[in-house]
Amino acid sequence: MDPASRNPARPEKDGDAGRTWFVTGASRGLGRAFAEAALRRGDRVVATARDLSALSDLDVPDGQLLTLPLDVTDDRSVRTAVAAAVDRFGGLDIVVNNAGHGTMGAVEELTESAYRAAMDVNLFGALSVTQAVLPTLRRQQHGHIIQITSMGGLVALPMASAYVASKWALEAVSESLAQEVAGFGIHVTIIEPTAFATGWAGATDSAERLPAYDPLREKAAGHAGPPPEDPAAAAQALLRVVDAAEPPLRVIFGTGGVDFIREVYQRRISDWQNAAPLW
Repeated sequence: MDPASRNPARPEKDGDAGRTWFVTGASRGLGRAFAEAALRRGDRVVATARDLSALSDLDVPDGQLLTLPLDVTDDRSVRTAVAAAVDRFGGLDIVVNNAGHGTMGAVEELTESAYRAAMDVNLFGALSVTQAVLPTLRRQQHGHIIQITSMGGLVALPMASAYVASKWALEAVSESLAQEVAGFGIHVTIIEPTAFATGWAGATDSAERLPAYDPLREKAAGHAGPPPEDPAAAAQALLRVVDAAEPPLRVIFGTGGVDFIREVYQRRISDWQNAAPLW
């Protein structure tokens, strides 16, 4: 292996080339945009997906890109991919847990298996990758784990309980993780995107519908919100996050997100304050 291809003793900053990314769910949407942005500036990328044919059109210099098959719900697949990435590039600097699964439906409509499917990818898949890379990051004494959750990781939405439950869980795990690994020079950042044009909606699973919930579905459809944003913009924002000397624990990607979350949390605080006399 060329020594120049190995990771430095500490992460390079300010856009300096030479860092190695490990990206899950890189075949489309945000994952694809993240991988392309890192490659364009000269970083090395391990792009993973269940179907590698979706990555065959990536045109980059030899040695800069490694594509690997990865099913995040298969622990053996995860550990094999991480081991191959470390063997090829000598270490990892930025790990992006982007692979996700959408499940839509009312609580009464969703089966237990639907909830488990959402948890298997969005929580346990990200957890499997995180646990697999941590020994390498600790040994290096640096690294940055990026957890892609959602605005649904901060608020509960009707018809999305399985999805938001998995994202809320990943948020909690990631906040605990950040406190555990800070002493090893490892950063954790939770990215909470608003609506982006990722093709995610067309890839979600839906439960068998009960007519009783159709009015709620129609009401939700009438509040679709602004048009989805460009994943390329999220990729540029992510580059700024990973280049920061002190990366944030949480950051919302997309316009209007902070205002919406502020309103939600203000309502929660009001609920707690109004209920205080009960105690």
